[in-house]
Amino acid sequence: MNTDNSGKAPLRREHLAARRLLSAEEAGRTARLLSAAALRVPELAEARTVAAYVSVGREPGTRVLLDALRARGVRVLLPVLLPDNDLDWAPYEGADRLVPAGRGLLEPAGVRLGPAAVLDADTVLLPGLAVDADGMRLGRGGGSYDRVLARLSAAGAHPVLVVLLYDDEVVARVPQEPHDHPVDAVVTPSGVRRFTPPPNP
Repeated sequence: MNTDNSGKAPLRREHLAARRLLSAEEAGRTARLLSAAALRVPELAEARTVAAYVSVGREPGTRVLLDALRARGVRVLLPVLLPDNDLDWAPYEGADRLVPAGRGLLEPAGVRLGPAAVLDADTVLLPGLAVDADGMRLGRGGGSYDRVLARLSAAGAHPVLVVLLYDDEVVARVPQEPHDHPVDAVVTPSGVRRFTPPPNP
């Protein structure tokens, strides 16, 4: 039985429908709360390089956080979607250096660093639609971040994996497939929930 069709697809539809009901004001307020909460994650606040993404539509907002990280001198890498759904990366140089891309996305206009650039990240922010009590993330189904996680694993890289969500997107259970990988923490407007302990200082 195809787990994606039997379990993940209905859950994706449910969460996407709920997001569409959010007002622009709610989304903006949430983005500020998310940024403040995310910067309380030590591995994010103290990172040298963070692989992140530009939120679009009613996704939990990342733009306030991107600017806060950049203001702290953090090197922020943003994804560039390739034709095969893999991700290249480019540095974030400010909101005025983002350009429209396919599928309604925004990507940095700067130099492309190659798919392996994510291996330099101390922390990776992953988009998602839900996360469960075991830290299993429900993505949007395109497979781009499955490739990123596989690349990290194959290289023996272990950045801290963090997903940004709305409060009601932390659920009891997300359907799992063999390639799925748990995250280390979820940040919601209410705060941070960890699934793995922080490393010893």
